[in-house]
Amino acid sequence: MTILTHSRAGLRKSARRVPLNDILSLYRERKALARLDDAALADIGLTREEAMTEANRPIWDIFVR
Repeated sequence: MTILTHSRAGLRKSARRVPLNDILSLYRERKALARLDDAALADIGLTREEAMTEANRPIWDIFVR
């Protein structure tokens, strides 16, 4: 029989530390992406729907990767 336990130490090891500057940069990039017009989005190979999906992602998802 296998018993699985979770410890706080194990959770801390898997958590990523991300500098505040990186978090703020990501926030600004996502907001800028939302402001691009359709021609600019086509230039970078994104649809309006893809851009809005990325722009509307919560900022804390950077820690999940």
